[in-house]
Amino acid sequence: MKKEVIISGFGGQGVMSIGKNLVEAAVAEDLEAAWVPSYGPEMRGGTANCTVIVSDGRIGAPLVERPSEVIVMNRAALAKFEPATAPGGIVFVNSSIVSEKVQRTDVRAIYVPCDEIAAELGNTKVANMVMLGAYVAATGALKQATIETMIQEMFTGPKAKLVPLNIEAFHRGMACVAE
Repeated sequence: MKKEVIISGFGGQGVMSIGKNLVEAAVAEDLEAAWVPSYGPEMRGGTANCTVIVSDGRIGAPLVERPSEVIVMNRAALAKFEPATAPGGIVFVNSSIVSEKVQRTDVRAIYVPCDEIAAELGNTKVANMVMLGAYVAATGALKQATIETMIQEMFTGPKAKLVPLNIEAFHRGMACVAE
């Protein structure tokens, strides 16, 4: 198994967090993983993307040219990375922000209303966890329990109160794929 993923959006949408979460969960499952962040000129509001590779074998180089999956959190990301997706791959689209549809017929498109679900949950900052849930449900690359444990470990001390919200956002994202 080898997953090569590009995750892209505006700075502040949790794009880097999705990537780091995937890598940390992969390592927890004894898989090989690589994460390479890329920021635009501004951190918050500028372009942000990262590449993630998760594999059950050695990773020769952390370069991703034809990703098996692309996660796009804004319109610019869809325009830039849809063409790069490998045939048979999956394009995950934050349909709360991106009204355009995936044009290619040789990839699967999954539309996830991340921002709407996050707003329903009362905190727009969990939109990235919604998308993470959709990714895990659609690809089966990582175990649900691993992500839930990681969320619990990520929010400790005063931030521990954020654990149930983030786990609920993750579950809601998974449900988007199951529907």
